[in-house]
This record gives sequence, structure tokens and C-alpha cells, in this order.
Amino acid sequence: MIVYAECDFLIPTAHSLKEKRAVLQRVLTRTKQKFNVSISEIDHQDVWQRTSIGLVAVASQKDAAERELTHAIRHLESYPEWECIDIRKEYL
Repeated sequence: MIVYAECDFLIPTAHSLKEKRAVLQRVLTRTKQKFNVSISEIDHQDVWQRTSIGLVAVASQKDAAERELTHAIRHLESYPEWECIDIRKEYL
């Protein structure tokens, strides 16, 4: 089972693309190390204070994939540098 999610985040403290990318790089690296998901920025690459993150979890059972993805999303939401404004999930 494949579970896919798109999460939109607002980074109010970023005042340049360099600041945004510093936050994004730190968060994505830690998430990849901690969870069994693939993760990447998928939209708003040239916008200072906004980003869209795509996450994918693959497992033999739907519950396992969804659980791993849910834990990764909670981890992303726990960072004080940004604010989650939307989450969309799909099951493939």
C-alpha cells in the first residue's frame, strides 16, 4: 500500500530564500533520518515564506503505511519555525 500526503507550510520568520531553505533543509533531513518516508519540497520553491512538502510511505499493509506517514506529519508540525496550513492525503 502506498500513502501519499501533501502538506503546505507557512514560514513567517523567513525573510529570504536562503533563510527558508535553511529551515527546510534541517527539517527534511531530520524527518528522513527519523521516519521511513520519502520527503521533498514539491511546490513554492521560489516563494520566501511558503512551501509544499510531499511525503510518501510504502508498506505491505495500509495501516502500517498510514501510521508511519501520520507520525512523520506530526513531527513536521512540531517545529516552531513554521505553521501547517493544509494537509491532503491519498491512498494508492
